[in-house]
Amino acid sequence: MAATLARGMLSGVAGTAVMTAFQKTVEMPLTGRGESYAPAKLVEKILPIGRKQGRERERLNYATHFGLGLMWGAAYGVAAHAGLRGQRAVAAVFGTVYSGDVLFNTALGLYKPSKWSQRDAAIDVVDKLVQAEATGLIFDNLLRPSSNSSAH
Repeated sequence: MAATLARGMLSGVAGTAVMTAFQKTVEMPLTGRGESYAPAKLVEKILPIGRKQGRERERLNYATHFGLGLMWGAAYGVAAHAGLRGQRAVAAVFGTVYSGDVLFNTALGLYKPSKWSQRDAAIDVVDKLVQAEATGLIFDNLLRPSSNSSAH
């Protein structure tokens, strides 16, 4: 279980890198959306660190962004340990983690999904679905455990 969880966590960080690249090179240029500081706002709300400014806030935002991706990956590792792979695992993890993300941030007063436009909701779902898909692909295809055969 520990190795599968670690593999999931590494896949989640890599999946977050893929999502970030997608956001910066595809989604944001197409939508005109600016940088989101939702991850930083989350940490500023739940930890006693106060609101950060400038480069310090940017660093906090990226650290939290990748930390959350690590947790998405851990969830994928748990699903894989339970026998799910591919699109079934992506769907299970995405449905569970995305719903929890929206509910938790809404409960904290950080999200107001009832006020989101369809465009804003679609952007949020697509960006996080890219992360979930990338995490699954990386876990299932790139970070497979090696088949060390002792028979030579």
